[in-house]
Order: sequence, then structure tokens, then C-alpha cells
Amino acid sequence: MADVASALLDFSQPMNVELLETTVAVFYGPGTPEQRGAAEKVLKAFQEHPEAWTRVDVILEKAKTQQTKYIALQILESVIKFRWAALPAEQREGIKTYVSNLIIKYSTTSEQDYRSQMTFMNKLNLILVQILKQDWPAKWPNFITDLVTASKTNETLCENSMLILKLLSEEVFDFSRGELTQAKTRELKQTLNTEFRSIHELCMFVLGNTRKTELIKATLTALAAYLSWIPPGYIFEGQLVQALLAMFPQAPFRNVALQCLTEIGQLQMPAEFDSHFASFYRAFTTQLVQILPPNPNVLFIQQAYETGTDEQQVFVQNLGMFYTGFFKHHIQYLETQPAEHEALLLGLNNLVAISYVSDREVLKTCLDYWNVFVADVYTTHCQTTLGAVIGSPGAAGGDGGFSFGSPGAAANGVAGPGMARKLLYIDILKRLRALMINRMAKPEEVIIVEDEGQIIRETMKDTDQLMQYRTMRETLIYLSHLDYEDTENQMLDKLRSQMGGTWSWQALNTLCWAIGSISGSMNVSEAPLSLQLHMAACACCKGCVRIDTTCARCWW
Repeated sequence: MADVASALLDFSQPMNVELLETTVAVFYGPGTPEQRGAAEKVLKAFQEHPEAWTRVDVILEKAKTQQTKYIALQILESVIKFRWAALPAEQREGIKTYVSNLIIKYSTTSEQDYRSQMTFMNKLNLILVQILKQDWPAKWPNFITDLVTASKTNETLCENSMLILKLLSEEVFDFSRGELTQAKTRELKQTLNTEFRSIHELCMFVLGNTRKTELIKATLTALAAYLSWIPPGYIFEGQLVQALLAMFPQAPFRNVALQCLTEIGQLQMPAEFDSHFASFYRAFTTQLVQILPPNPNVLFIQQAYETGTDEQQVFVQNLGMFYTGFFKHHIQYLETQPAEHEALLLGLNNLVAISYVSDREVLKTCLDYWNVFVADVYTTHCQTTLGAVIGSPGAAGGDGGFSFGSPGAAANGVAGPGMARKLLYIDILKRLRALMINRMAKPEEVIIVEDEGQIIRETMKDTDQLMQYRTMRETLIYLSHLDYEDTENQMLDKLRSQMGGTWSWQALNTLCWAIGSISGSMNVSEAPLSLQLHMAACACCKGCVRIDTTCARCWW
């Protein structure tokens, strides 16, 4: 290996690409650890040599393996990231021209050849973006214009251009911290904003003129990276939303179109755009009916997710993210528009059904929203109820009593906003109680052990599960305060079903955890002892393990 290292590191001689490929083959091959370690040292020394970047063009031209080409690109990327400003201007221009021509060369070959080396192309695109972060816009002002013009000449080249535009947006808006100065980041963002008209025109041109599936997917993926920051006029004053909604029901583009719609739905804009968001949501709901039947049964989505393909599972995940993102920012406006209530309730019902999916991440996404939603409904309800109590004729001289579980009529018999919201969502809240009871997470587990005659309490913690339990517990407490009778009835109904022949440990466990989660949060009069007795009788009659005279499973 010493002779190999000497030959590769002698930059006074022509580059021996075959020798480099042999060394790469030893490093990646099934040789001994000593052989691979020696090859690694040679490759590392070659990559770190200050003149190694001058051999990149020869390596990429003559190398036959993707591993060798990838090492060459790593060398070029390192020079651009760490030594770009130190290179002479003519060398920088030469590298830019070389990389641009290389991308065009590989992107205009046959589509089969292009797709066979996507890893290589992705690295090459990233290198171009690294150059842009250094020289654009000051030293490469026509980049976007040139890219858009070239993209209209070839579909494969256009698809690769979309990948470059996506990477550029991500590098500037998502990954720039720690790599670029604030001034440079601000300059790149302003330039992208200014140049977005050309990018928008290219995207709309593609969506309106091509039937190539991969190109449309690449275009929608690039759009998703831009929609979070582009000026709102491009979204609502043009044909972009209509184009995305038209793509949404089509199976090949469903998930990526939904990602774009999710980015639009969670945008926060001034109040004058509220009506646009309402129209957008109404149109989305109309299109969704072509894919998902309205008000699906809880088991429908759950079973479809468990038996569906990867694409179908991703669709359910994306649909949950769309609803949670949109409702977080726009549900209050929909509440004020009676004409939108049907679509609003349809979306919330769909989100409840999605919450029953067995995937933990899907459930977590839904629970985070339900916690915020229920807390908000509860807060406005309390404000209305408290205002009614204070404003009532007997408030000053009465006992001032107030109970979370009370119905809470508004002053003078007129329902306030809190009561109106509660009535609007009464069915949703009922379904949410069933969700929390049926899917309640396991709380912190306490084990009693004996250690040398001493009784010790040990806790078994699952951080993710414990956080989920706390979220569900808080949500169920709010739901119980909004309607304790319904909470109690649903728990008793589940107890009766347990005793009526549909018994299972999992159902009994979640019921135990649900009852335990709200214990102590109610007034004494609102926590009937019979519920706990029914629970103990139901568990113990099934022969569960006992500790002395106490049922271990019912202990909380």
C-alpha cells in the first residue's frame, strides 16, 4: 500500500485512475481488516491533499465505479465549502462551468441512464447548490433565468432542475444556520423571493404541459419546499391552488399534492385572507370525497391503514397533518361562518377516525392537536359560564358556587360563544371521550418490591408513553369537565360490555387507566363510588391475580 499511496499522492505525474479504483475496491471489498484499514488511510490522504480537487475531472471522466466517482465529488464539495474564497477567480469560474455542464450532460442522456445514477446526480446537484450559496446572486445573477430557460428544452433536465430548486430552498431556509452569515442568508432569501416569479412560471408550465409522472412529482416536491414562504398572491390570486386540488385525487400525485396543500393550509396570513382559506378548505373537502367516504366509520380508516400499501399509509399520515395544521390556524374563522360548519365537522370527524390508527406517530400528531382544541373549547365555555354566574341577579348575594360539571347557561338565557362552541362540537367531543377511553396510554408503572425486609416503590418509566399519557389525561379531564355525565356513561357502557361477554385485558387496562387519569379532578358528588366498585367487580370476577384482598389490576 505504500507504493500505491506514493503513486496517488504524486501530483507531478498524470492521474492513475485505475490504481485509485483498485484502492477503492479494496476499501469496499471483502478483504481483511488490515487491508481495508490501509486502503482507508491512502484514500483519506488523497482526499485531504490540497491539489486533489485538480484531479476530479479526470476521475469522473475515466472512473467506472460509482464509489470512485462519489469520492471525487466529495473532494470537490470540500473545496467549495472550505476553500472557495481562496481560489483564483478563473478557477472558480472554471469549476462552475464544469459542474453546470456535467449536470446538463448527465440530465440529457437517456432516462434509464439518468435514473440508474440518481445517487451521483443528487450529490452533483448538492455541489451546485454549495456553489450558489457562495456566489449567487452577486457573481451568478442569471442563474435562475438560465435554469428556467434550459429546463423547458428537455423533460429529464427539467426534472433535475426541480431537484436543484428544492435543494436550494432547503439549504437557504432550513439548513443555513451555522453555515452562512445572517447577512448572506438574508440576501439569499430576498433574492429567492424576487426570483420566485420565474420559478412559479416554470412550475405552472410543467403542470400544464406534461404528462410525465416523475416530472410532475418532482415539480410538486419542489413547490412544497417553497410554499411556506412565498408571497400569498402566488397562492390565491393565480391558478396554483386549483392545479394542486386537481392533482390531489389522482393516485400517482396524491401524497405529494397533499404535502403542498398542507403547507398552504398551515400558513398564517392577515385577516383579509380568511375567506380565501375557507374557500380553499371547502374545495379540498369536495375533492377528498372522491378518495375517502364522508364520515367514515372508526374501523374503516384503522383497518385500511393496517392492510394498506405504504403509499396509502403515508396518505393517512399526511391527511392527519393537513387537518391538524389547518385547524390550528383557521378553525376560529370557520366557526364564525355557518355555511362552513358542515365541512368543518366532516374534517374533525375524519381526524377522530385517523386518531384510531395504530401508528404511534400518527396518534401523537392527532393528540397534540386535540389537547389544544379541547382546552380552547373548555376555556371559552368556562368564560361564558363564569360570566353568566357573575352577571346573574343572585350572583352578588348568593353562595357564588361554581362547578365545572354544571351545564352553565348564559346570562338572560342567551348562549354565549363558549356555549355555542360546545353545542357545535357536541358530537365531536363525545367521540373524543370515546377515543381517550379506548386509547388511553399506560401511566407510570409502580412496582412494590421487598429489599432486605424494606418495602420499596420502584417506578418503570417509558418516556414517550408517559408523555402520551399526560397529554391524554389532560385532554380527558377537560372533556370530563365539559360533560361529566357523558364521560361517566361511556365508561359504564364499556364496563357493561366487559361484563357482557366482550371482555379483554387490553380493553380493561385502558378503561382502568382512563378512570384513574381523571380521579381527583372532580367534585366528590361528581365521582360516584359505584363506578370504581363496578370496575373492581368486573376485573376481579375474571380471575385476575390478587395481592392479599386487593385486586392488583384494579389498584390505582
